[in-house]
Amino acid sequence: MKNWKLAAGLLLTVALPSAGMATDLEVTHWWTSGGEAAAVAELAKAFDATGNHWVDGAIAGSGDVARPIMVSRITGGDPMGATQFNHGRQAEELVEAGLMRNLDDIAKAENWAAVVNPPSLLEGCMLDGHVYCVPVNIHAWQWLWLSNKAFADAGIPVPTNWTELVAAAPALEKAGIVPLAVGAQGWQQNGLFNNLVLAVGGKDLYLQFYKDKSADAVSSPEAAKVFAALADARAMTKGANVQDWNQATNMVITGKAAAQSMGDWAQGEFQIANQVAGTDYTCLPGLGMPDPYITTGGDSFYFPLLSDPEKSKAQEVLASVMMAPATQVAFNLKKGSMPVRGDVDLSTANDCMKKGLEILKAGNVIQSTDELISPDTTTQLNDLVTAFFADDTITPEKLQADFAAVIAQAD
Repeated sequence: MKNWKLAAGLLLTVALPSAGMATDLEVTHWWTSGGEAAAVAELAKAFDATGNHWVDGAIAGSGDVARPIMVSRITGGDPMGATQFNHGRQAEELVEAGLMRNLDDIAKAENWAAVVNPPSLLEGCMLDGHVYCVPVNIHAWQWLWLSNKAFADAGIPVPTNWTELVAAAPALEKAGIVPLAVGAQGWQQNGLFNNLVLAVGGKDLYLQFYKDKSADAVSSPEAAKVFAALADARAMTKGANVQDWNQATNMVITGKAAAQSMGDWAQGEFQIANQVAGTDYTCLPGLGMPDPYITTGGDSFYFPLLSDPEKSKAQEVLASVMMAPATQVAFNLKKGSMPVRGDVDLSTANDCMKKGLEILKAGNVIQSTDELISPDTTTQLNDLVTAFFADDTITPEKLQADFAAVIAQAD
């Protein structure tokens, strides 16, 4: 045992930078809710343990608010040490412009290709065969979070799927409970729509929408069912009156709302509220519909090219730390997301995370919209769905036609 401890100590010494090379490194991100802050603190703690120092560059608001600020700094010659983007195409233009460093040497040395699961996560970090980011988690959007208290107060059973939630709405409203909490922001509202595309329309229709970019599929009778489901969702959100996603989650936690369709990052909010999965709240992957799929969305960190050699070295250390097994476990247990490594021990995961891991293990995963369509197309679709939620006179048929027109021109 003593020899093992000595060997481990020597390995740790080798991994840490020398005192002269330790440096501050600013890391920008948009993780500012209670659960998110607890998770990002795990990344900072692991990086600080190397002798370097994480300088937190949190930007309040959603990614829609933060990303333009991040891009402006990088293109304007004031780059940070590392910055968060979602998996997919959000940093594509920055990479193509030669403003981001590649991580080929680290990825090869640590054999990321063998441990990242599913492989599409690492592929999403690549351009022209080079690795440009560290995927840190798998965030599945396709969840329905239910307040057990809200349904008990309304005197009705907790639903097992989206269809049952819609049927329960009148009883919930009679009890003074908002059936569905959704923040009044485009990314949340369109995220709910995408969940319905996959849960109500199915995997094939989802891929026809966003991978094939088929306006005919969007215009089909099968797709009409999805737009009708979104109209049901709009009707169930009356009285929510919140903006931020974590405010909507808090409505579920407190029993003011019965449900929220939000990504698994919502788990972090339930955790800091000391709520227990299966007791205080219920989680339904795939909105509880048959044959649930999850998208391989999530967060990655990119590293702008820097002229300071010490900060460049610190970037390499941070990339390695983020992919380390211990960091992956500590971070994702707090974040509510799943690790990108397929070789870590998650025996301490809660019931909801275990459900997601089972779906991942079964291979029921699909690329996220961030990986399939451009940020510009996403913005256009967000705007359409936001207008739909804000104006009851817009019919599902009108939204379907406008959606098809955007998809016809999508890139």
